[in-house]
Amino acid sequence: MRKLSTNARILNQIDRSVGATFCFLLTAWRQLSGGGSSSKVHFKPRSILLLKLAEQGSTVLAYEAIRQAVKRVGAENVYFLLFEENRFILDLLELVPPNNILTIRTHSAFTMAVSCLQRLRQIRARRIDACVDMEFFARSTAVIAYLTGARIRVGFHAYFGEGPYRGDLMTHRLIYNPYFHCSDTFTSLIQALDIISPQDFPTFHVKPEPYVPPPLLRISNEKRIEVEHLIATASEGSAGPLILLNANASDLLPLRRWKLENYLELAKRILSTFPSIQVAFTGAPDEAEKSQHLARAVQSPRCFSLAGKTTLHQLLIVYQLAEVLITNDSGPAHFAALTNIDVITLFGPETPLLFGSPSPRNHNLWAGIACSPCINALNNRQTKCNNNVCMQMLSVDLVFETLYRVLQKRSTLLKESAVPEQNFGELNISVN
Repeated sequence: MRKLSTNARILNQIDRSVGATFCFLLTAWRQLSGGGSSSKVHFKPRSILLLKLAEQGSTVLAYEAIRQAVKRVGAENVYFLLFEENRFILDLLELVPPNNILTIRTHSAFTMAVSCLQRLRQIRARRIDACVDMEFFARSTAVIAYLTGARIRVGFHAYFGEGPYRGDLMTHRLIYNPYFHCSDTFTSLIQALDIISPQDFPTFHVKPEPYVPPPLLRISNEKRIEVEHLIATASEGSAGPLILLNANASDLLPLRRWKLENYLELAKRILSTFPSIQVAFTGAPDEAEKSQHLARAVQSPRCFSLAGKTTLHQLLIVYQLAEVLITNDSGPAHFAALTNIDVITLFGPETPLLFGSPSPRNHNLWAGIACSPCINALNNRQTKCNNNVCMQMLSVDLVFETLYRVLQKRSTLLKESAVPEQNFGELNISVN
């Protein structure tokens, strides 16, 4: 069975039904047992559990928040609970000790439930002081936070219905600010730990900490040579600067997808414009067949597929070796920030103002039409849209022009091409 963390339909169904029911029942229990959030003054914690189950890209955006937690209590007193398949990026950030990283297996609903109970037992045995729920308005994580037994629980609360119902299970109940960038939002949750009088909420008179970029990936010479050989094998010996196309947005939000036909046209245009450049399609193992089909359809010996041929660690080294990655709004747009690659990210149903990578090497494209963004934390990332016009308005011309400008800044590759000045469209597209 495909892992549940990548199955949006099942996860949302569990969260809406089972999660909401447990939030209601546990809230009633809390009130009957006299555990009101404003009835006590709390202490500053000596140990912190960070709860962020899904999405590797968000883990990168949470880098500064994790660093702030470590700064407050020391790395040995910071714990992290997440889905097993999302652990790799957290290990790569090297902020939380490996023994403090607790994972939930997600091979089936039964496995996930049993694994979660096992992790909760471990957490309760450690008597951790504080749990920070970094999943915004997920009901399941609110339940988990309460069941950890942590005396301090930080998370977002729908005071007047400004977000999905998740009961009243937090001691430090923040209002979600839809004008904060996601990385600032994560940091604000850590800053809330400094408030020892939770009855003051929702007033929270602090400002986000300055953004601190995550460290660049450290690559051994051995690993670099290994990946260079992998690329040479996939490209059948062709060489040259590498442009990567990630034609995927995962099953979590299919509305994020840019049409495969657009990627195909873009690849052909890149190869015809730059005689020495190679183009490679990337993706997960279950996208290998689709990516291979795209590469063949380009009909060029300088176009090939790497989808399913690399581990995640090897893929990051590929990023380090390449010039530019062009991708839908998805995980690769964020963990590519751990390398020197430039990233062109295509946004549609969500906004780069909140979820774009803050990396100076990231370039966001967004049409910004009246109905976009239609997906956000306040509506639990649900939408009635089944026609992503916001993505369709991002033309191949626009993406190619952005790539052209990025390459101008990176190298002298354009000297070998003779591309006349062009008018790349009249849309008022946000580019940053």
